[in-house]
Amino acid sequence: MGDTMPATRPSQLLTLQSFGDISRFLREGVADEDSRQLRDSLGVLSMQIDEAVRTRRTSTDTTEITRRVVALSHSAREHQLFLTGLGSAWHALYEFGAYQRALRELRNAIADWQSMLEQRSTKESASFDQFELLAWRTLGEALLLIDMYEHHGDAPSELQDSAPPQSRSFLQKIRAWFRKRGG
Repeated sequence: MGDTMPATRPSQLLTLQSFGDISRFLREGVADEDSRQLRDSLGVLSMQIDEAVRTRRTSTDTTEITRRVVALSHSAREHQLFLTGLGSAWHALYEFGAYQRALRELRNAIADWQSMLEQRSTKESASFDQFELLAWRTLGEALLLIDMYEHHGDAPSELQDSAPPQSRSFLQKIRAWFRKRGG
Protein backbone atom coordinates (compact mmCIF):
# COMPACT_ATOMS: atom_id res chain seq x y z
CA MET A 1 0.00 0.00 0.00
CA GLY A 2 2.29 2.73 -1.20
CA ASP A 3 -0.62 5.05 -1.94
CA THR A 4 -1.43 7.60 0.71
CA MET A 5 -5.06 8.39 1.23
CA PRO A 6 -6.10 12.03 1.26
CA ALA A 7 -7.24 13.34 4.63
CA THR A 8 -10.82 13.78 3.51
CA ARG A 9 -14.03 12.98 5.29
CA PRO A 10 -14.17 9.39 3.92
CA SER A 11 -10.94 8.63 5.79
CA GLN A 12 -12.95 9.11 9.00
CA LEU A 13 -14.87 6.01 7.99
CA LEU A 14 -11.75 3.94 8.51
CA THR A 15 -11.75 4.75 12.24
CA LEU A 16 -15.20 3.26 12.82
CA GLN A 17 -14.75 0.11 14.92
CA SER A 18 -18.29 -0.80 15.94
CA PHE A 19 -21.87 -0.46 14.82
CA GLY A 20 -22.29 2.06 17.66
CA ASP A 21 -19.46 4.17 16.19
CA ILE A 22 -21.34 4.21 12.90
CA SER A 23 -24.50 5.36 14.64
CA ARG A 24 -22.60 8.24 16.30
CA PHE A 25 -20.94 9.16 12.99
CA LEU A 26 -24.35 9.40 11.35
CA ARG A 27 -25.49 12.06 13.81
CA GLU A 28 -22.64 14.39 12.78
CA GLY A 29 -22.84 17.23 10.22
CA VAL A 30 -25.83 16.98 7.93
CA ALA A 31 -26.04 18.50 4.46
CA ASP A 32 -29.83 18.72 3.96
CA GLU A 33 -33.17 17.35 5.10
CA ASP A 34 -33.08 14.20 2.91
CA SER A 35 -29.59 13.47 4.15
CA ARG A 36 -30.64 14.02 7.76
CA GLN A 37 -33.62 11.69 7.40
CA LEU A 38 -31.49 8.98 5.78
CA ARG A 39 -28.87 9.35 8.50
CA ASP A 40 -31.60 9.06 11.15
CA SER A 41 -33.13 5.98 9.54
CA LEU A 42 -29.73 4.38 9.08
CA GLY A 43 -28.83 5.28 12.67
CA VAL A 44 -31.86 3.35 13.93
CA LEU A 45 -30.87 0.35 11.80
CA SER A 46 -27.26 0.55 13.02
CA MET A 47 -28.39 0.67 16.66
CA GLN A 48 -30.62 -2.38 16.10
CA ILE A 49 -27.68 -4.23 14.53
CA ASP A 50 -25.48 -3.24 17.47
CA GLU A 51 -28.05 -4.45 20.02
CA ALA A 52 -28.57 -7.77 18.21
CA VAL A 53 -24.82 -8.40 17.92
CA ARG A 54 -24.16 -7.42 21.53
CA THR A 55 -27.00 -9.62 22.81
CA ARG A 56 -25.78 -12.55 20.70
CA ARG A 57 -22.23 -12.18 22.04
CA THR A 58 -23.16 -11.74 25.71
CA SER A 59 -26.23 -13.93 26.22
CA THR A 60 -27.19 -17.56 25.87
CA ASP A 61 -30.90 -16.72 26.11
CA THR A 62 -32.13 -17.75 22.65
CA THR A 63 -35.52 -16.11 23.27
CA GLU A 64 -33.90 -12.72 23.98
CA ILE A 65 -31.56 -13.03 20.99
CA THR A 66 -34.50 -13.93 18.76
CA ARG A 67 -36.46 -10.94 20.09
CA ARG A 68 -33.58 -8.64 19.10
CA VAL A 69 -33.36 -10.22 15.66
CA VAL A 70 -37.11 -9.78 15.10
CA ALA A 71 -36.78 -6.09 16.05
CA LEU A 72 -33.81 -5.80 13.70
CA SER A 73 -35.78 -7.40 10.88
CA HIS A 74 -38.59 -4.88 11.38
CA SER A 75 -36.10 -1.99 11.43
CA ALA A 76 -34.43 -3.20 8.21
CA ARG A 77 -37.82 -3.47 6.48
CA GLU A 78 -38.79 0.04 7.62
CA HIS A 79 -35.46 1.40 6.43
CA GLN A 80 -35.87 -0.22 3.02
CA LEU A 81 -39.36 1.30 2.70
CA PHE A 82 -37.92 4.70 3.63
CA LEU A 83 -35.38 4.41 0.80
CA THR A 84 -38.12 4.12 -1.81
CA GLY A 85 -39.37 7.60 -0.88
CA LEU A 86 -36.05 9.38 -1.40
CA GLY A 87 -35.78 11.87 -4.26
CA SER A 88 -34.36 11.31 -7.71
CA ALA A 89 -30.97 12.81 -6.79
CA TRP A 90 -30.44 9.77 -4.52
CA HIS A 91 -31.75 7.26 -7.05
CA ALA A 92 -29.42 8.68 -9.74
CA LEU A 93 -26.33 7.74 -7.75
CA TYR A 94 -24.60 4.45 -8.59
CA GLU A 95 -24.06 3.91 -4.86
CA PHE A 96 -27.83 3.95 -4.26
CA GLY A 97 -28.33 0.76 -6.29
CA ALA A 98 -25.32 -0.88 -4.64
CA TYR A 99 -26.71 0.02 -1.22
CA GLN A 100 -30.17 -1.33 -2.05
CA ARG A 101 -28.65 -4.65 -3.18
CA ALA A 102 -26.56 -4.87 -0.02
CA LEU A 103 -29.61 -4.10 2.13
CA ARG A 104 -31.63 -6.86 0.41
CA GLU A 105 -28.80 -9.32 1.09
CA LEU A 106 -28.67 -8.18 4.71
CA ARG A 107 -32.42 -8.65 5.11
CA ASN A 108 -32.07 -12.19 3.72
CA ALA A 109 -29.23 -12.87 6.18
CA ILE A 110 -31.35 -11.56 9.06
CA ALA A 111 -34.23 -13.84 8.02
CA ASP A 112 -31.84 -16.80 7.79
CA TRP A 113 -30.35 -16.05 11.21
CA GLN A 114 -33.82 -15.71 12.72
CA SER A 115 -34.83 -19.04 11.20
CA MET A 116 -31.73 -20.78 12.58
CA LEU A 117 -32.47 -19.33 16.03
CA GLU A 118 -36.08 -20.45 15.94
CA GLN A 119 -35.05 -23.96 14.85
CA ARG A 120 -32.25 -23.99 17.44
CA SER A 121 -30.08 -25.14 14.55
CA THR A 122 -26.40 -25.99 14.85
CA LYS A 123 -25.96 -23.71 11.80
CA GLU A 124 -26.96 -20.64 13.83
CA SER A 125 -23.35 -19.63 14.45
CA ALA A 126 -22.51 -19.66 10.73
CA SER A 127 -25.73 -17.74 10.06
CA PHE A 128 -24.76 -15.12 12.63
CA ASP A 129 -21.27 -14.78 11.12
CA GLN A 130 -22.76 -14.25 7.64
CA PHE A 131 -25.20 -11.68 9.02
CA GLU A 132 -22.40 -9.75 10.75
CA LEU A 133 -20.27 -9.73 7.59
CA LEU A 134 -23.19 -8.41 5.55
CA ALA A 135 -24.05 -5.84 8.22
CA TRP A 136 -20.58 -4.31 7.94
CA ARG A 137 -20.75 -4.35 4.16
CA THR A 138 -24.24 -2.84 4.07
CA LEU A 139 -23.40 -0.03 6.46
CA GLY A 140 -20.21 0.64 4.53
CA GLU A 141 -22.25 0.98 1.33
CA ALA A 142 -24.66 3.31 3.14
CA LEU A 143 -21.87 5.56 4.38
CA LEU A 144 -20.44 5.77 0.87
CA LEU A 145 -23.88 6.62 -0.52
CA ILE A 146 -24.30 9.43 2.00
CA ASP A 147 -20.82 10.73 1.30
CA MET A 148 -21.36 10.75 -2.46
CA TYR A 149 -24.75 12.46 -2.11
CA GLU A 150 -23.44 15.12 0.27
CA HIS A 151 -20.39 15.89 -1.86
CA HIS A 152 -22.11 15.76 -5.24
CA GLY A 153 -25.81 16.14 -4.45
CA ASP A 154 -25.80 19.86 -5.17
CA ALA A 155 -25.12 19.12 -8.84
CA PRO A 156 -27.17 16.04 -9.81
CA SER A 157 -27.25 16.95 -13.51
CA GLU A 158 -23.45 17.10 -13.49
CA LEU A 159 -23.39 13.59 -12.03
CA GLN A 160 -25.71 12.25 -14.70
CA ASP A 161 -23.97 13.92 -17.63
CA SER A 162 -20.37 13.13 -16.74
CA ALA A 163 -18.20 10.08 -16.39
CA PRO A 164 -17.86 8.50 -12.93
CA PRO A 165 -15.77 10.69 -10.62
CA GLN A 166 -12.04 10.04 -10.40
CA SER A 167 -12.47 9.35 -6.67
CA ARG A 168 -14.26 6.11 -7.55
CA SER A 169 -11.09 4.07 -7.01
CA PHE A 170 -10.71 5.59 -3.54
CA LEU A 171 -14.33 4.70 -2.79
CA GLN A 172 -13.72 1.18 -4.05
CA LYS A 173 -10.81 0.92 -1.61
CA ILE A 174 -13.13 1.88 1.25
CA ARG A 175 -15.71 -0.67 0.08
CA ALA A 176 -13.01 -3.35 -0.02
CA TRP A 177 -11.91 -2.37 3.49
CA PHE A 178 -15.48 -2.75 4.80
CA ARG A 179 -15.87 -6.12 3.08
CA LYS A 180 -12.53 -7.28 4.50
CA ARG A 181 -13.38 -5.85 7.96
CA GLY A 182 -16.42 -8.08 8.19
CA GLY A 183 -14.51 -11.26 7.38
